[in-house]
Amino acid sequence: MKFYNTFSRKKEDFKPIKKGEVGIYSCGPTVYWYQHIGNLRTYIFSDILKRVLEFEGHKVKHVMNVTDVGHLTSDADSGEDKIEKAAAKEGRAAGEIANFYLKVFKEDLEKLNILPPSIWCKATEHIKEQIELIKALEKKSYSYKTSDGIYFDTAKFRDYGKLAMLNKEGLEAGKRVDLKEKKNITDFALWKFSETPGKRQQEWPSPWGIGFPGWHIECSAMSMKYLGEHFDIHTGGIDHISVHHSNEIAQSEAATGKKFVNYWMHGAFLEYKGEKISKSTGGLFTVSELEEKGFLPLAYRYLVLTGHYRSPLEFSLESLESAQNSYKRLKNIASELKDDGKTNNNYLKKFKSAIENDLDIPNALAALWGLLRDEKADGKYRTVAEIDKVLGLGLLKKDEICVPDEIKKLAWQREKARGEKNWGLADEIRKKIAEKGYLVDDSPAGTKIKKI
Repeated sequence: MKFYNTFSRKKEDFKPIKKGEVGIYSCGPTVYWYQHIGNLRTYIFSDILKRVLEFEGHKVKHVMNVTDVGHLTSDADSGEDKIEKAAAKEGRAAGEIANFYLKVFKEDLEKLNILPPSIWCKATEHIKEQIELIKALEKKSYSYKTSDGIYFDTAKFRDYGKLAMLNKEGLEAGKRVDLKEKKNITDFALWKFSETPGKRQQEWPSPWGIGFPGWHIECSAMSMKYLGEHFDIHTGGIDHISVHHSNEIAQSEAATGKKFVNYWMHGAFLEYKGEKISKSTGGLFTVSELEEKGFLPLAYRYLVLTGHYRSPLEFSLESLESAQNSYKRLKNIASELKDDGKTNNNYLKKFKSAIENDLDIPNALAALWGLLRDEKADGKYRTVAEIDKVLGLGLLKKDEICVPDEIKKLAWQREKARGEKNWGLADEIRKKIAEKGYLVDDSPAGTKIKKI
């Protein structure tokens, strides 16, 4: 099995630190607002990774953080705390804001059939661990104090920025920003002082003064608490490479003197009209908003699976509609499969070859469609069941549909017309039912009504 490692910029054979067990840390949400579908693409990628590892027989310990303090509106360690800002805007407590948007996020994960992590960890519940990590860095002289906080001195970490292939000298030479009291443009906050102690909703005492942790320190402190100082895989979006993940590596390895993570894996952006989904470009739909437009959450999951996780994926309502049609066809075909007690090893081998090649899910999907379209293939039911352990599309799950009384009445009228051999009227009613989003399926076992 091979994965693309961002650190080496190449595919590498995957070898876990401990045979049969894998530790994964995924950067989770900052819970100040709803997560849009661009954010959720990254979590679908992490979910596929986890499912593939489990499919291959590994026991996975998956840790995901929840940023409920310390993420400022600027990556330059300035601006407002996003949680505090949202709390002030909505007139609610910071903890209430965080819990509300975390609840919505978890509901979205469930709708998209994303497996929950083994451990959820909130930044606010690990202040002690973050302070201890900063103290370790201070002891090794990697930190310095300014009037607004404690900062990490990136000049003292020899390989700083290697993950992002940053040119530190070029950055220093070309800087056009006011460093204020920072020694280097790449230095980052480990602990921020409260400007007016007692004004913030979330602040804590520390050896350096009342304040709150920087955004980056939480991920190092919590990942190492639950997975150890050296673990297998760290995932996130490509936007984390140059700052957040580069800072995690620096502070973790500086504190422990050990390699932090073996494999760094990053998901590419969801794009709208050729650009990353954002407020300026549009496309910032939530799962609930897509549902209001008549789209199934798993249709969005299907759309995401049609593109490789490292390649940008273009989104539009038209592409989602096409994906939904394909997904419904897939579900309808799977619903008719009978268990013959066999597994089709030929197609399963093609599927495994794809997923083991850096999570090549588009080709894995092609193997699934090939199996279903092959009229001579046997073992379809059990093979689809195996494949869907990775895809997570609920292909064999029987969807319970609530048929409206209006549709039931039309179906009864159609049955009556068929009994009277009035085939023209029966077809006319069938079309009317289809226009309302339902399909009448006649079989020897009787008539079934399905949602189109």
